Amino acid sequence: MSYEKVERAKELAIGINQTIKAVEHASAEEVFIAEDADKRLTQKVALLSKEKGVPVFYVDSMRRLGKACRIDVGAAAVAIKKGG
Repeated sequence: MSYEKVERAKELAIGINQTIKAVEHASAEEVFIAEDADKRLTQKVALLSKEKGVPVFYVDSMRRLGKACRIDVGAAAVAIKKGG
């Protein structure tokens, strides 16, 4: 379900840094974090999202998350942007 939601989104913030920026600027609607990503990297995204009240969903694979974003590499974190 989560991968399909990412695939259908019009606008995404892809990667740890872009996801953090989207959450900080209140433009993230939902955040998706890959379970197989480095926890030291994803922990900041998860904590910030919780603090800002942005729902966080976990998916099993960085590779599949990247594919859902239409990129050729894995993605540790992705935000669906508001209106996206």
